[in-house]
Amino acid sequence: MNASASHRAPLPVMAKVFVVAACLEALTWAGLLVGMFLKYVTETTDVGVRIFGALHGGMFLVYIVIAITAAVILRWRWWVAILALLAAIPPLVTVPLEMWMRRRGHLAASRVSA
Repeated sequence: MNASASHRAPLPVMAKVFVVAACLEALTWAGLLVGMFLKYVTETTDVGVRIFGALHGGMFLVYIVIAITAAVILRWRWWVAILALLAAIPPLVTVPLEMWMRRRGHLAASRVSA
């Protein structure tokens, strides 16, 4: 590990909220996928779909609101904001997007300062 990687500046609060939302959105997507496998492939139960369907639906909406708020507060370019919104549609894409945004500096504190 190089010196710059071990001494990164802490993320602003809004960036941390976005990271948590991205992870929870992906986690609920994964739960819904498992639930759909159990319901439609193994035909054993639909409990996973009922539980994770509701959780993912709610988390999807929360993620969208948080992504828009983060885009404004962290001053993302329009195309970064669109990517953040589109990442919620395919399964599990919000986590790699968050990792990419962190590497590219889109979650950095320097974006917030005027």
